[in-house]
Amino acid sequence: MTTAPTAPLPAPDPELHGLRLVVVLLVLTVVSGLIDAVSYLGLGRVFTANMTGNVVVLGFAAAGAPDFSVPHTATSLGCFLLGAVTGGRLTARVGKGSRRRRTRLTLTAEAVLVAMSAAVAFAWPHATGKVYALIALTAFAMGLRNATVRKLGIPDLTTTVLTMTLTGLASESRLGDATGHRSPRRTAAVIAMLAGACLGAWLVLHHGLGIPLLIAAAASAVLAAVASGRE
Repeated sequence: MTTAPTAPLPAPDPELHGLRLVVVLLVLTVVSGLIDAVSYLGLGRVFTANMTGNVVVLGFAAAGAPDFSVPHTATSLGCFLLGAVTGGRLTARVGKGSRRRRTRLTLTAEAVLVAMSAAVAFAWPHATGKVYALIALTAFAMGLRNATVRKLGIPDLTTTVLTMTLTGLASESRLGDATGHRSPRRTAAVIAMLAGACLGAWLVLHHGLGIPLLIAAAASAVLAAVASGRE
């Protein structure tokens, strides 16, 4: 009596190997807090990750408010938009099939750009143009990342902006309409941003700009190596 041949086992899906995207995006939110601490405290009251705040800062600067700079803020906005354009083209080139590949490519590029900014901060701490170089590199990296995160479409984890996350956390809480099934994720995002900003501010105040940028680059590099494509 012969037995029927067994069907071959399906090949493992590489998209499922590695750290879930929710965890990856939460760690990237910490990185955003680090980078905005560097830019706002160390580069002249400009944001390079949070563009909502940057548009407001540009308005302050344009109105002549002291300690705000139109050139610094415009550089940040322009480089962020260039990064976002590059991220959009990267997504189109890679295609929609592999979340894992898109995420890893973007995070690798982010790690390289932020590492370059750390190198500038360490090597030329007092050089003319250092501020513009750091703004340009970090803003471009954040634009590139945000374009990819937007295409991932994971709710409440933009990695750089918390306005709608906080709105959902409050409006859908038990005091609101009690439908907040994603409250733990939203809470984690707020805590992650706060932790990154607090750590970044302490490092900038006590150790300068290079160390927080180096930590941010290292975190992005590790995430590039271990990110999966699963939510």
